[in-house]
Amino acid sequence: MSTDSQFTHKIWQEEELSHMVDGGVPFPMLSDSGGRVGNVYGVYEEAAGVDIRGRFLIDPDGVIQAMEVMTPPVGRNVRELLRQIMAFQLVRESGGTKATPAGWTPGQHVLTPGPDLVGKVWKEWKPKKEPAIA
Repeated sequence: MSTDSQFTHKIWQEEELSHMVDGGVPFPMLSDSGGRVGNVYGVYEEAAGVDIRGRFLIDPDGVIQAMEVMTPPVGRNVRELLRQIMAFQLVRESGGTKATPAGWTPGQHVLTPGPDLVGKVWKEWKPKKEPAIA
């Protein structure tokens, strides 16, 4: 969703997104002209008439589970978004009996939250070493 018109979204889908994502983005893009929705989520800049780039993961109960707000010069990571969606789905489907540690990806070991885990996550979770950031 953005303050862009439906026509701008159509061109963006055809001329940009379809070249980045096979077949284009598989969901509808919505127009928030006037920034009413952006204002509710605190990402609308009234003076400029635009929404700041934000993403909000909202569960089926309408509760925001995660959010990220970034300025346009810094790109977003779609893989991380998808990883988070899968993690939230796993936790929800487990009824809260499972937790996903930092860096978890589908198929990896999950944690069982509870008093026995406190202070011992390091014993349960041994992620692959990530390359150092230079």
